[in-house]
Amino acid sequence: MSVEKSLTPSIKEVSEKKENISLSEDSIDFGGESSLPPPPTLTEEQERKLWRKVDFRLMPILSLMYLLSFLDRVLMTELGNARLQGLQSQLHLTGNQYNIALTMYFVPYCLCECPANLVLKKFRPSRWLPGITLTYRGIRTLMGLVKNYPQLVGCRIALGIAEAGLFPGVVYYLTLWYPRHQLQLRIGLFFGAASLAGAFSGLLAFAISFMSGTQGLLGWSWIFILEGIATVAVGLLAFLVLVDFPATAKFLTPEERAFIIHKKKYDNSSVGEEEHFSPRHFFAAITDWQIYMHILVYMSVIAPLYGITLFLPSFGHTAAISQLLTVPPYVFATLLLYTFAISSDRLKMRSPFIILGLVLILIGFSINISKAPSGVKYFGTFFVVGGSYASFPGVVAWLGNNLAGQYKRGIGMAIHIGIGNFGGAIAANIYRSKDSPRYLVGHGVELMFVGIGFIAVPAVVLSYIRINKKRDAIQREALEGGEKKKYTDQELRELGDRAPDFRYTL
Repeated sequence: MSVEKSLTPSIKEVSEKKENISLSEDSIDFGGESSLPPPPTLTEEQERKLWRKVDFRLMPILSLMYLLSFLDRVLMTELGNARLQGLQSQLHLTGNQYNIALTMYFVPYCLCECPANLVLKKFRPSRWLPGITLTYRGIRTLMGLVKNYPQLVGCRIALGIAEAGLFPGVVYYLTLWYPRHQLQLRIGLFFGAASLAGAFSGLLAFAISFMSGTQGLLGWSWIFILEGIATVAVGLLAFLVLVDFPATAKFLTPEERAFIIHKKKYDNSSVGEEEHFSPRHFFAAITDWQIYMHILVYMSVIAPLYGITLFLPSFGHTAAISQLLTVPPYVFATLLLYTFAISSDRLKMRSPFIILGLVLILIGFSINISKAPSGVKYFGTFFVVGGSYASFPGVVAWLGNNLAGQYKRGIGMAIHIGIGNFGGAIAANIYRSKDSPRYLVGHGVELMFVGIGFIAVPAVVLSYIRINKKRDAIQREALEGGEKKKYTDQELRELGDRAPDFRYTL
C-alpha cells in the first residue's frame, strides 16, 4: 500500500496540544499550513516511505547542484588542476599571486554567508538557490576567458560573493525539512557530491587537457568553460524541480505535509519553535557560546579539507598522472562519509565520529610531514581526505542539531560556516612552492588545526553533558515537588535551545 493511500488522521491523539498545531503567521510555510488536516499517526514503515519520498525529490537535485559546484568552483581542486594546465604560466603569475588569487575568494564568501541565509526564506529556496547557481556558474564560465592577474582576482571576488549562499543555504534548507537526528545523513548525501567531485575533477581535467589549443585556448580555460556550461544547465533544471517548504510542497499529500510539519516543529520540544523573526534572534545567535566553540571544531576539519585538496595534485608527477592520482582518495572518502553519516544518525551522536575523523587526519598529515617515500605519503592522503570529508557533515549537523528556532539556527549556522571558512583562506597560503616536497609549514599548520579540534570537541561535549544533567535535575525536582509550570508555552518557544526541556545532542 502506498504512503499516500495509507495516510489518514488517527482517532487516537497523542497530545491535544501537539495535534492542534498553531497555524499562525510564524509558521515556516508562508501560507498553506492553515489549510492542512491534523497530522496522522504513522507506523515506522510508513514514516520511512514518506522520508524516502522526500529524499527522492530533494536530494538528487541538491546533490547534483553541489557536485557540479565542486567541479567548477575553486575549492582548491579545480584551480589546482587549472594551474597544472597552464594557468600560472599564461597569466604570468609570480611570487604569491597564485595564493592571493585563491585567498580573495574566501573573504567575500565568508562575509556574505550570513546575509544570504537571512534572505533565503524571503526569496524562497526554489528561486534563491537556483538563482545563486546560475550566477556563479556564469562567473566561473567567464573565468576561462581571463587574460591577466587582475581579471583573475576580480572574478575570484565575484565568485565568492555569488557562491556564498549555496552551502549554508542548502544546510539551512534541510533543517526546515528533516528532524535533527535525520540531518547528518542528508547533509552527507549532498556533501558526498563534493568528494565525488574531487574524484571526477581529476578525470575531467585529464580529459579536457587534450583540448588544449582548441580555439586558441589552453586546457585550463576549457576546464572552466565546459564545466561552467554544464552547471548552468543544472541551475535551470533546479528552477523546475526544487520546492520550497513542507506546507507548500505539491508532491506531498495534505496528510504528508501535516505529518512533516508536526514532526519537525516539535522535534526535541514539547511546545515547538518560535518562528516570527525578531532582532533578538540575531543577538541570541551572536551571543551563544556554542557557536564560537563550534567554529573551532569547524576550522579543525575544514582547514585540512581545503589544504589536502590543494596539496593532493602535487606529487612531482606529470599533470596527467597527478590528476589521475586524485581519484582513489576521493572515492574512499565518499564511502567513508556515507558510513559515518548513517552510523551517526542511528546512534544520534556526532562527536565520536568527528573525533575519529580527526584521528585519521592526524595519521595522514603525520605521514606526509615525515621523510617517508612518495608512495607512502600518497597512502597517507587517503587518511586525510577520508577523515576530513567524512567528518565534515557531522560538524555542520552537530551545531544545526543544537540551535533551536529557525531564524537563530539560520543565522548561527551561517556565522559558523562563514567564519569557519577562513580556515580555507589560511590553507590557501600555507602550501608554498619553496617548501616542496615535504611542505613542513603547510602540514605543520594543518596539524595545529587538528590539535585545536582535539581540544575543542571534548570541551563542547563536556559542556553539553553538564547542561543536560543540570536540566534533568531541575525537571526531576520540579516533578517531585509538584511545582507549577514556570514558563508559558510562548516563553519556552522564545527560549529555544535554552529552554529547560531542550537537550543538546552529543
